[in-house]
Amino acid sequence: MFVRIDNDPRDYAWGSTHGIADLLGRRASSRPEAELWLGAHPGSPSLLVHPTDGPRTLAELIGEEPEQTLGDDWCDDESYGGAPRLGFLLKVLSAAAPLSIQAHPSPEQAQEGFERENRLGIPLDAPERNYKDPFHKPELIYAATPFDALCGFRDVGTSVAVLDRLISIGRAAGLPHDELDVLRGILAAGETEESALRAAVGLLLGGGEGAEEIVSQATAIARSPKGSDVPELGIVRLLADAYPGDPGIVLALLLHRVALKPGEALYLPAGNIHAYLSGTGIELMAASDNVLRGGLTPKYIDVPELLKVLDFTPVPAPLLAPSRVGPLELFTPDVPDFKLGHVTGDATLELTGPAIVLCTAGQASVTGDHGTITVHRGDAVFVSPDEGTLRFAPHDDGVLFVATDNR
Repeated sequence: MFVRIDNDPRDYAWGSTHGIADLLGRRASSRPEAELWLGAHPGSPSLLVHPTDGPRTLAELIGEEPEQTLGDDWCDDESYGGAPRLGFLLKVLSAAAPLSIQAHPSPEQAQEGFERENRLGIPLDAPERNYKDPFHKPELIYAATPFDALCGFRDVGTSVAVLDRLISIGRAAGLPHDELDVLRGILAAGETEESALRAAVGLLLGGGEGAEEIVSQATAIARSPKGSDVPELGIVRLLADAYPGDPGIVLALLLHRVALKPGEALYLPAGNIHAYLSGTGIELMAASDNVLRGGLTPKYIDVPELLKVLDFTPVPAPLLAPSRVGPLELFTPDVPDFKLGHVTGDATLELTGPAIVLCTAGQASVTGDHGTITVHRGDAVFVSPDEGTLRFAPHDDGVLFVATDNR
């Protein structure tokens, strides 16, 4: 089964007014277009294109024909009130301004948090609700354009060195830096890197004594003439312009800043602290809406819950390298929920579950065991698992992205 799908982009304030349109060859609107959701998540299920019996969503189709759309194995996984679910969500994301600093829970944390908030009687649509569902939300982002992000704690020694340079500039310029000295001391004095980072993040996000002054001092020094000459302090200036006084301004100095080139990808597992800063990308994730935010946002922030979820282990920048079979690249994370294919020439892919195909350039034919379909730039198609082995034949410089499970 091949079913054409589409959706209306979500107009979050940080979204670009043209990034999604540029990638998909559509007319740009005058409003922000932040995310185009392709999937069956109840927050914004995709619409079926030209249905014969009135407007319908992909979620409704799956609910009516679960065995055909998902396959028998997937129908054993029930959720959202007992309805079978599509376990992944594909998005086109385009950021013109920084997104919130955030992390996502593990499966166990999501289940516990969802049940706890249910017992407390917090409505699912309440702004103070942390856990909208009982699922984890690992995700990957593939850079379709140059893409700027913060992701994961770097080693404490590197962060201390950055603070030393910030303090040195402040001292030379005669600017206050005493509270930055305190933060630097907390990082340097920890028994382990994890305990040092936990203490520093708790101070910044928890609004502890001196937290506001830390942000104010860092911002003033980074904006000073000497500070403006230091590229690594550019993140302070960027975030201070977007979110004046936010603790995320200084927290960013503890994280990797990664500039992805088109074709590169990040994988963000549970507990990884991250924030997207700018760029357009293809995002693929487990179908969940569980986000714990720590700053750079007007949305609800629950610092104690975020600190429970965060993994404070310093890690390398979480780049995800693909495997390659000719013109097919596969970005394969360590979870069964999803993997992402990038197709630029004739290729095949064997399905073990449902899939979504998105065309971002040229055109292509997609053939399965029971049918075939032609897609053009901007087209998206849901594919049922009974199509078996998909055969892709792009032409006119066609480019496809394929989201499917990783079982």
